[in-house]
Amino acid sequence: MEGEIKAEFEKNGFILDNEEEILNKCLTFCINYKLNPSDLVSSWDVYSLNRKLKDLVVQNVEMEGFLSHLQNEQKEAVVKQEADLHFYSSKDVDMILNDDEENFKDAILSTPPGKNAKPYSDPFDSALYSNGNGYSSEKPSRLVTPFGRRTDKFVARFNFNNLPDTENGDEKDAGMDSEDDVIKRVKPLKRFSLVVNGDGPEPGCRFMYDRIEDRFNALDNRIRRRAASLFSSGIYEEPSDPSVASGRSIFAVGMICCEEEGRLNDKSIMLQSSIEHSGGQRVRLDLQKVNQFSVFPGQIVGVEGNNPSGYCLIASKLVDSVPLSANNVEDLHPAKRPALDQDIQLVDSSSPEKEISVLIASGPFTTTDNLYFEPLSELLAYARKKQPQLLILLGPFVDSEHPEVKKGTADRSFDEIFHIEIIRRVQDYVEHMGSNARVILVPSTRDANHDFVFPQPAFDIHPPELKHQIKSLPNPGIFEANQVIFYPLYPPAEDVPLDFSLSPKALHIASPPPDILILPSDMKYFIKVLTLGGTTEGEEQRKCICINPGRLAKGEGGGTFAELDYGGSPDRMNASIWSI
Repeated sequence: MEGEIKAEFEKNGFILDNEEEILNKCLTFCINYKLNPSDLVSSWDVYSLNRKLKDLVVQNVEMEGFLSHLQNEQKEAVVKQEADLHFYSSKDVDMILNDDEENFKDAILSTPPGKNAKPYSDPFDSALYSNGNGYSSEKPSRLVTPFGRRTDKFVARFNFNNLPDTENGDEKDAGMDSEDDVIKRVKPLKRFSLVVNGDGPEPGCRFMYDRIEDRFNALDNRIRRRAASLFSSGIYEEPSDPSVASGRSIFAVGMICCEEEGRLNDKSIMLQSSIEHSGGQRVRLDLQKVNQFSVFPGQIVGVEGNNPSGYCLIASKLVDSVPLSANNVEDLHPAKRPALDQDIQLVDSSSPEKEISVLIASGPFTTTDNLYFEPLSELLAYARKKQPQLLILLGPFVDSEHPEVKKGTADRSFDEIFHIEIIRRVQDYVEHMGSNARVILVPSTRDANHDFVFPQPAFDIHPPELKHQIKSLPNPGIFEANQVIFYPLYPPAEDVPLDFSLSPKALHIASPPPDILILPSDMKYFIKVLTLGGTTEGEEQRKCICINPGRLAKGEGGGTFAELDYGGSPDRMNASIWSI
């Protein structure tokens, strides 16, 4: 039968990672749940879609989750046949042992909700709680979701530790609160400065009014700025027209383009120069003589080479970065930069400069099988324990890709879900942590309750009495926390409407480069330190920390988030990726 299971997986395009162990477990699943190989693989297909597993490799680490999925399928099948059947759980045993007869009878009379049951059936349901301003969809106490059944809670997936005295990276401290943690009072957080760059679009702005001419000019300005920066460095000569036939070596600056629709390859690379230097014409770019390179469509590069035919620029050198000394982009003095609010610039003179503790999480903040926002609740509980100075939450918050949002089955508006499920929970967190706690929200182009445009304006939120503690930034946006420069960025997909007329400066990283670059993505989480500059003799090097915290929720299970204790430089920091 193992051979039949293997053949069925291969028939459906799946590859087994640890073949012997996986087949042994799958055989056990088939025997225990009376499945044939075809049914088993079909169930795996559904499980992988729910978990949003990107590749077709069946990994052994997913077997435990797959077993839970099979158990749920079996349970749902029984529920359909026996509608009045009650599943006993450990809570039922606790009720009996504690003589809680009334609650036990209620539990017997109630039936588990079906797969299509709405999470918000009644605004005055017992599952909803009130804090004086409205109601929220707290998960029913008797309902155990796949997220609630997960076993690997708060496990460090990646550590980057240079500060051994801090708690970050210590797995023993990562679990939920112990009894002592519950009893102790929250320690007052250190005050810190918080300043935001005001180049992003304003909430309520009009968008999608840009013309083709505006888009072309915006791209041309990018090429011209890069050309001017490279020339001002004194290392490279003034850019020439790369489309003119010439036997001598020239230096040109342009944007990488693909000759046709599809993937970029070594035969389809084109270089589009500026209006000033070539009238915006494109020329084929041959990189065979360049030892090592990495290019992508839209990248602005400098090229040294020659064009003997007038049809193809043969490159001998590719320049993909600007010397830091040449970056003469306007850099406002901190005093001139627009701040979030005067009251939010709280500076503690005893606090060391450029030190900050941060938690970073990117949505979705709820699993695909419900809108209970359990991962967000657990993240905030973790934050209450670790007490970071700053909590950064990046969208999507009300994910347009969520099944219930896509189908329109949620019985509340997207704005209601956002304000009740997100803002109210964040308000509770801030009130618990004290007046020095800060939370920053950054929208996503996947947010169903927000403008579908890039760059995006900030959320228009004004929590009463907490407006200086809970703030929203545009997407993308730059801010400083204790003089540490952050750049949260959510690159848009191809189908996202890019509006160049909204805020051209918002799409440009000014000099100097940020200390920390946050790049949330569906790709695997990472924390990397990039070294910038130093390409020429005597040039100063700068380091930038790039962080992809991953997604807080993945399918029906938990995802990951990042924790950072920054001590002034990448050489003095602790950074970790945790599973929720």
